[in-house]
Formats: sequence, structure tokens, C-alpha cells
Amino acid sequence: VQLVESGGGLVQAGGSLRLSCAVSGFDDDDYAIAWFRQAPGKEREEVSCISGSDGSTAYADSVKGRFTISSDNRKNTVYLQMNSLKPEDTAVYSCAATVVAGPALLFYTYDYWGQGTQVTVSS
Repeated sequence: VQLVESGGGLVQAGGSLRLSCAVSGFDDDDYAIAWFRQAPGKEREEVSCISGSDGSTAYADSVKGRFTISSDNRKNTVYLQMNSLKPEDTAVYSCAATVVAGPALLFYTYDYWGQGTQVTVSS
């Protein structure tokens, strides 16, 4: 299983970015894919999750209303659309996947991880 993130970069506060997570070698229909972020000196935070079982999504309160997770099953890609970005959104963003049958919830344990992509929001 391989997860490869892309789409990070430098953006001004208030701007937008769309991250992509290309997934390969993962054929199970019951899965969850999540986006995590980690800023220097801070704990890793799960920001969003999408369920392959029912398409449901979940968001951390810190990003709710600003970030949107979606998936394109034909492309085996999960996206994170990030709008109204703030300097505190600056972090390395990573996607992760696990086999699980159930709705999107922010507490699953993930088995497969990407390398991450840097997002920097300037004030």
C-alpha cells in the first residue's frame, strides 16, 4: 500500500489549497482515509476522515466549515480542500489509510501513511 500526498505550498492567510492523496495497492471496499497534520513542537492532529463504507465524513472542530474532504474512487485519490487558511494551519499534512467497516470517526488507528506535504500559511 502506498499513499502519496501532493498539493502543499505557501499561501497567504485567507487563501486556499487543495491537497491530494493518491492511494495504490489498497483494494478493500471498507476503509477509512484521514488527513493528519503536525506543526513543529505540537502533537499530531487528525483534521478529517472519510469512510469508504458509506461516504460519511468527519472534521476536527479546528477546521470545520473551512476544510472539505472528498474522494474520487476512479482515480483512487482523496482530496482535502482547505479554504480560509490561517497561519495556525501551517503544518506537515499527511494522509493515512486503514481497513475498517463503519462511518467516518476521528479515532481510528491507521496502518498506512504517506510521507507528508508541507503547508505554510503566511500572515
